[in-house]
Amino acid sequence: MLTPRGAEDGRNAMAKTVAVIGASRDRQKFGNKAVRAFRARGYMVIPVNPHEAEVEGLKAYCSVLDIPGPVDMATVYLHRYDGVRVMAEIAKKGITEVWLNPGADDDAVIEAARAAGLEPIVACSILGIGEVPGMY
Repeated sequence: MLTPRGAEDGRNAMAKTVAVIGASRDRQKFGNKAVRAFRARGYMVIPVNPHEAEVEGLKAYCSVLDIPGPVDMATVYLHRYDGVRVMAEIAKKGITEVWLNPGADDDAVIEAARAAGLEPIVACSILGIGEVPGMY
């Protein structure tokens, strides 16, 4: 099982802020399941979706660049075109831990992430934090 960065050195996940990029109000979508799973694990969750005002009672932001303060990690639930577009924004925000979930892991997105100086984790972030998507 993958573990979130920081877990191996004893840092508490509760101190981590995660941007869920592609967060959704639709509880069947993984962008919503991630919001709920990360909250269940004690993360400070910030939904990012330019088409939503809030997700699961949390204020949603149009872009990671609109989020006040630092963000420790991003988990991405976007298709190719939008995924490629947001990689530069993620890098500009200074987010170094980036998860590209199934469906968001197109080769062009991986390439855009690396071109922006990021080394993405290509895996399901919900499983990576020890949760099971089907539970949400």
